[in-house]
Amino acid sequence: MRELTLDLPHARLGAIAWGDRSLPPLLALHGWLDNAATHTAIAPLLSEHFHVVAIDMPGHGRSAHVPFYHFVDGVFDVLAAADALGWQTFDLLGHSRGGGIASLTAAACPARIRRLVLIEALGAMAAPPDHSLAQLRRGTTQFQEISEKPLRVFATPEEAIVARMKTGGLSLASAEAIVLRGIKPVSGGYSWSSDPRLTIASPQRFTEAQILDVVQGIEAPTLLIMAPDSQVKPIDAATLAARVALVRSIEVRELSGGHHLHLENPQPVAQAILDFLRAD
Repeated sequence: MRELTLDLPHARLGAIAWGDRSLPPLLALHGWLDNAATHTAIAPLLSEHFHVVAIDMPGHGRSAHVPFYHFVDGVFDVLAAADALGWQTFDLLGHSRGGGIASLTAAACPARIRRLVLIEALGAMAAPPDHSLAQLRRGTTQFQEISEKPLRVFATPEEAIVARMKTGGLSLASAEAIVLRGIKPVSGGYSWSSDPRLTIASPQRFTEAQILDVVQGIEAPTLLIMAPDSQVKPIDAATLAARVALVRSIEVRELSGGHHLHLENPQPVAQAILDFLRAD
């Protein structure tokens, strides 16, 4: 495991790398308010065959904070990170929010993504067209108010780990991996290093019709891994099925575990990914 820093045109990103640089490149994206450490269980299992780089998305982990966090901006973050690594084409893996961003990236730039692996995500969260004004107002109001909210301070890292276990349903080891990369020392203890503005509502969301139009543009062979026991259900089964039906080459696998099954149950997830990425 190696620590990296990637200097993008608009931000400096922290990252973790595994595997020899001569191996095929695999870029890994994490979920909302997680960080690159979410891949510390699965990446070593993939690194015999791939050069895996997991990035901290802007505002997360050890990456720089930026003025705004629009969902679609993640596409440009991914492409800029690949450019910084010198990768013209690469495999792309994304969990949760990272899977949504990976979906958009594959659709937007099909020539650059060789194969796509999505864990607990396909496309972005949607909102009906007649919710647009309410969404805009909510996001704008929260953006104005966020600077007035005090940071939550934990006396010890252990307190932060326990808090993360409660909110994410994670085991101690899994929560520890994410938290230790996602806290910083402050007066009185420790607080989250992630940008508080990540917690505000997005001022704009795609409609479901727009998402369907986007996902049908995914050309890369795609593996979607879902956990039936996951307590996180951002979209319902019928909506997911409609999206899956529009991806021209997709394999759907259901594996045991919760929303963070790649962290909590890495062996079968890694094997499914290896079987898919190495298939000819």
